[in-house]
Amino acid sequence: MRKHLLPICFPVLFALIISFVFAFQVSAYDENDLKKARATRDCSDCDLSNANLSHANLSDANLRKAYLSGADLSSANLSYAYLSGADLSSANLSYADLSDASLWFANLSNANLKYANLRDAKLIYANLSDANLIQGKNLSINKLSEVKTLYKAKLDPELMKQVEDKYPHLLEKPKSEE
Repeated sequence: MRKHLLPICFPVLFALIISFVFAFQVSAYDENDLKKARATRDCSDCDLSNANLSHANLSDANLRKAYLSGADLSSANLSYAYLSGADLSSANLSYADLSDASLWFANLSNANLKYANLRDAKLIYANLSDANLIQGKNLSINKLSEVKTLYKAKLDPELMKQVEDKYPHLLEKPKSEE
């Protein structure tokens, strides 16, 4: 009986080990990029995926095209930050200060922006699909009219009603995801 289990156990064990190795490599941020971002606030194209930047002061930072997917930016100061083209998918931006931040073409899909300050933030063509925008501060229908999509986004009821009335196409599934 044991002889029959041996050919099955080794491949399964090998697959599990490989899975763990790749899981840690894919989800890890670049330590040098993290140090650079904190020290200089100039980290264009950096890999900060899944980094803990909670309460970080990144005001005026250049994070253009940075990879911040899954990063914890809760309560971070990102005022006047340049985040155009950045990947902030699944990032935690709750309570973050994004006032005057440039988020042109940023991917904020599945991001948590609950209670984030979006005063004068530039959201032009930003992807906000599945984003949580509940209680977002200084969020208006005019600001949302410029985004790429709000498909499955969570909004306060009053703001959702305004979007449904004025910009219902933003709530539809984007053509590229069909």
